[in-house]
Amino acid sequence: MNTMKSGAKYIPLGESELPRFRLLLPFSKVAWFTVLLPFSAFTFCVIWSILYNFELSTYTHCKVYNFLPSVSAAIGHYRPQKDVWKAAVAVQAVIRVLVLIMYYEYYKGNVYHWARGICNFALTTYAIENTSLVTLSFWSSNENYALHKLSFITFLITSLVYMFLTWYITKNCQNISKTSDEEVSHKWKYRLMLANISAIFAACYFFYRHNTFCEPLVYSMFALAEYLVVLSNMGFHMTAALDFANRSVLISRNGFRII
Repeated sequence: MNTMKSGAKYIPLGESELPRFRLLLPFSKVAWFTVLLPFSAFTFCVIWSILYNFELSTYTHCKVYNFLPSVSAAIGHYRPQKDVWKAAVAVQAVIRVLVLIMYYEYYKGNVYHWARGICNFALTTYAIENTSLVTLSFWSSNENYALHKLSFITFLITSLVYMFLTWYITKNCQNISKTSDEEVSHKWKYRLMLANISAIFAACYFFYRHNTFCEPLVYSMFALAEYLVVLSNMGFHMTAALDFANRSVLISRNGFRII
C-alpha cells in the first residue's frame, strides 16, 4: 500500500495523490538511438583495435600484411572493445522488443488477412535475429567457437529472411495507402537488402581467396565486406524510424503504450 508519514501515523495515499511520471518519446528518436548505439560501439571497437591491438587483430595464419581486423576480432577478442560491444548489444536488444511489438500491432491492422502468416513469420525471424546477435556477441569465437559459429550463421540467415519478408510485406500486403515516409522506407529497404546480399557474397569470395592463396590485403577486403554486412543490416533496421515517423511511445509508471 502506498503511504505517507504524518507525525507518528501513516496515511494511505489515494491513486490521484501518487507522483505522476509521464515521458513521451517520438519513435523516430527511439529508432535512431537503437541503431546509433551499436553503430557507435562498432566504430569504437574497429578504431580502438587498429590503434592499440593492430598486430594481434590483423594477424592470420597466412602471416601476410593486412590493415583491418575482422568483425569478430574487433568486437570479441580484446578489452575494452568486447565490453563496449556487449553493453551496446544488450541495451539495443531490449529496445528492439518494443520495435517488435510496434510492427506486430501495425501488421495486425494494416495488412491483408491472407498475409498474417507471412507477417508472423517475419516477426519470428526478427526475434531470432536479435537473440542470435546477443549470443554471438556474448560468446566470442575464442570463448565458445561452436556457439559463436551457430549464432553467426543463424544471424545471417534470419536477417536476410527478415529483410526480404519485410520488403515483400510493404510492397504487396498492405491494405492501406503508404505515407510518403513509408514510400521512402520501402525504397531504402530494397537498396539496403541488395547491399547486404552483395556484401555477404563479397565476404565469402574474399574469405575463400584468403584461405586458398594467402594474398596480402585480401583478409582486409574480407573484413571490409563484413563491415558492410553489419552497416547495411543496421541501416535496414533504421528504416523503422520512417515506418513509424508519426508515432510516439508514452512511458509512465503504469508501463508504456504506443500512440
